[in-house]
Amino acid sequence: MGRIYRYMVLAFLMVAPQILQGQWNVEAIKLAQVMEKISHFYVDSVDESDVVERTIVWMLHELDPHSSYLSKEDLEELNEQLEGEFEGIGVSFNILEDTIYIIRAISGGPSERVGIMAGDRIVKVEGKTVAGTGITTREVQGLLKGEKGSTVEVSVKRRNSRELLDFSITRDKIPVNSLDAAYMVNSRIGYVKLARFSHTTINEFERATKSLKEQGMEDLILDLSGNGGGWLPVAVELSDHFLSGNKEIVRTEGSKVPDRKYQARRSGLFEKGNLVVMIDGNSASASEIVSGAVQDWDRGVIVGRRSFGKGLVQQPFMLNDGSLIRLTVARYYTPTGRLIQKSYENGYEEYALDLINRYNNGELSSADSIVFPESQQYRTLTLNRTVYGGGGIMPDYFVPMDTTAYSDYYRHLIGKGIFNRFVLQYVDDHRKGLQQEYLDFKSFNTGYTPPKSALNMLVSYATDEGLEFNERDWSISKEHISLLFKSYMARDLWGMEYFFEVYNPTDEVFNKAVEILENPSLLHQKLAKVDY
Repeated sequence: MGRIYRYMVLAFLMVAPQILQGQWNVEAIKLAQVMEKISHFYVDSVDESDVVERTIVWMLHELDPHSSYLSKEDLEELNEQLEGEFEGIGVSFNILEDTIYIIRAISGGPSERVGIMAGDRIVKVEGKTVAGTGITTREVQGLLKGEKGSTVEVSVKRRNSRELLDFSITRDKIPVNSLDAAYMVNSRIGYVKLARFSHTTINEFERATKSLKEQGMEDLILDLSGNGGGWLPVAVELSDHFLSGNKEIVRTEGSKVPDRKYQARRSGLFEKGNLVVMIDGNSASASEIVSGAVQDWDRGVIVGRRSFGKGLVQQPFMLNDGSLIRLTVARYYTPTGRLIQKSYENGYEEYALDLINRYNNGELSSADSIVFPESQQYRTLTLNRTVYGGGGIMPDYFVPMDTTAYSDYYRHLIGKGIFNRFVLQYVDDHRKGLQQEYLDFKSFNTGYTPPKSALNMLVSYATDEGLEFNERDWSISKEHISLLFKSYMARDLWGMEYFFEVYNPTDEVFNKAVEILENPSLLHQKLAKVDY
């Protein structure tokens, strides 16, 4: 079968343009004839649907790194993230020891309204046992999501309760937040962390910004590190909050679609005040549009490491079975004319290894490892500063990746999910005592340090999970593990926002952003006119 769909790929590549345009020419008819002969005469049984699906995937894969195929199920999942809501019972969960463990009941959601609590374990759904069955995350989502107004019966095991507790939960629309955190770093610096660009992003950002301004915010850190992007119009609207007048934000150019320029159109919430944008190698697409526009217009300072370099525009095309292809139709260019997309001329495999190659080449540890030819140097539009093209956004202040606390033991502890599972269990076991001792996050943040006994329990738990203890590695990573332990606890006790409030002071990129805003000379050092 492998040979069959590889040959089909080659054939599809030849006729794809005609098929996509509905022009059934000789090549397209020939391809259909081949498929018909395989179906009727091939020696073995053939799953025609599988052949077609894999052919489409490989055909798009051969075009460029970001043209892609989404099954009906994958499309529904993606839409939930981008639409910013889904219909379900409103819980964050994890599968812990083969049991559905509730991390948090979303505030105001259906589960919280009926009394579902963090730490509850779902044992039955609609009377059918789901604990100890090897259930997957996707299967849980399939059971708990459903049409608004429909009900689902769940039975949960609660700590210190001998009998199962039964709940009838009426499903409702559940928001999927794109804003992970927003808080005041000090009396004048605000911090906003965006995880994605979805339909709800602008409303979330506007609410957070207004709240921070009421608390005295004068300067802003916008954290786009790890943000893989989302919808183009949302990136444009967010950029508009920082740029005045009708400044260009981004433009798209393609050979078969009209070129288009996107501009600022309204008075934004943060057109004045010092701005720093945090990025890293996983900041992509919409994140690069925002950071590129801010940099090109000298509106703020970009801090961190070179962004991913995803600047291809995909247009969706629905297929007859509810699936979809996302076909690249244009490229993104920043206002100075920089192409955001990095090169993929050496093939998909090399493209996929780009971030690893950056690490191996020393780019993540030293800015001197990054060499830009003169052809990739551009001038900003207000202050005539030098900025760089060649794929991705190169920050104004490069901050090397800090790997001093990393060890093989630490990587296995995190990568195998051992650390997360332990913290969930630990918080569950100590929730009542912690909530009695620390009445709010502030008292926890200033007063709690993970005790030695808790770290010893973590080591024992990891050993039981098959991770051999390494004394040398532990001495290297212990302090970082302790901080991460406290950060995860804050997340599980109070919510995702508080993870960042605990963890950020040890993030070198965050600290550089704060340093820049607290020392105007550092800000002006980058936002200074260059004369030639």
